[in-house]
Amino acid sequence: MTSATTTESPPEEPGAARRDARVLGLIGTGHFLSHFYMLCLAPLFPAWRAEFDVSYATLGLSIALMSGTTALLQTPVGFAVDKRGARRFLVGGTLLMALSVAAMAFAPSFWMILLLAILSGVGNSVIHPADYAILTGSVRKSFMGRAFAIHTFTGNLGFMMAPIIIGLLTAVTGWRQSLMIVGLLGLPVVAGILWQSRVLQEQAKPRKAAGGPGGRELLLSRNILLFFAFFLLSAMAGSGIQAWLITVMGYLWGTPVEFGAMVLTGYMIGATSGTLVGGWIADTTKRNLMGIVIGLTLVAMAMLLVLGFVPLPQVLLPVVALAGGLALGTSRTPRDVMLKDACPPGEIGKVFGFVSAGLPLGSAVMPVPLGLLIDAGYPALVLPVVAGILGLSLLCAGSAQEKARARQLGTQPAE
Repeated sequence: MTSATTTESPPEEPGAARRDARVLGLIGTGHFLSHFYMLCLAPLFPAWRAEFDVSYATLGLSIALMSGTTALLQTPVGFAVDKRGARRFLVGGTLLMALSVAAMAFAPSFWMILLLAILSGVGNSVIHPADYAILTGSVRKSFMGRAFAIHTFTGNLGFMMAPIIIGLLTAVTGWRQSLMIVGLLGLPVVAGILWQSRVLQEQAKPRKAAGGPGGRELLLSRNILLFFAFFLLSAMAGSGIQAWLITVMGYLWGTPVEFGAMVLTGYMIGATSGTLVGGWIADTTKRNLMGIVIGLTLVAMAMLLVLGFVPLPQVLLPVVALAGGLALGTSRTPRDVMLKDACPPGEIGKVFGFVSAGLPLGSAVMPVPLGLLIDAGYPALVLPVVAGILGLSLLCAGSAQEKARARQLGTQPAE
């Protein structure tokens, strides 16, 4: 019999690989757009400041409102996904997200852009709960790690491409036309999801065991809260690196800004490509995923400490950053698979909606305290603090897995 804490995946069958590819094409494209829209506004700040005569703080509010709305609504949307199915929410959320961005092209004032940013955040809040619920129900178990990895990779690719594409489009057509173009790109994605919806299967929904935890009790259980802390601390560390690595390299080693950007680029390339490596590891290594996560995170911590304390030839700094980013990125997919394995059947939407809300929250929390540390004259402490946060995340992850394993053993039915 199946454990009450495992989720079911489609069995191996002829054509399953092609079906997996179609599922990932649809889900990955939507995830790309989700992350693309999150970063497509910042490159427009100079044009908006000139046209609407607003402060930089007000400009930043557009991103804060979109991200904050996404984070706040992911959990309630996850409950709805688990109850009513993910496909309808995926279609509606992607459509609302895209049309809201396109509508910004007609905004007569900046306050209208802020309202549309909130609406886009509402649509964006659907993506993580719906995507993970569909992936769990649609993709073969033997391919699940790589599916999660490709999903993460497409989102990171959206982050990377947004500033480039928006910058080029704005230079050629102006900011209004560029928003119209990228917003309307969501329409063929929605059409593709509707056309191919038969390959998008819902997660398994077995009957709940008597006396099993309700949704709120599940999210407030100790192991899910520990997973939330794991994701939160991981995002805090990643945000600290992205925000301050260039500055810290300049303070510590006199690294020019241009070369510091190369160091950060090396880290980002490693972190992005590492997710794909982590997917392969998660699929080929069926046991001790926690040990893999611990080992890779320790490598990343060591690379950060090398960057902070060891005077290296300048040419080696991007290489060390690449190695640290690769280790950290590779650990991310096993982390996501561990969370999936800790979810009871039919609860993927709410659990991933709740836990992944820790990612934008962690990204928002960390830059200011580290900036204050630099202002106080302690830039040498930034990378050790980030490494320490990664160490704390491992404590949470280890405790979460132990709680999940104990819960699984405690609810395993007799054969």
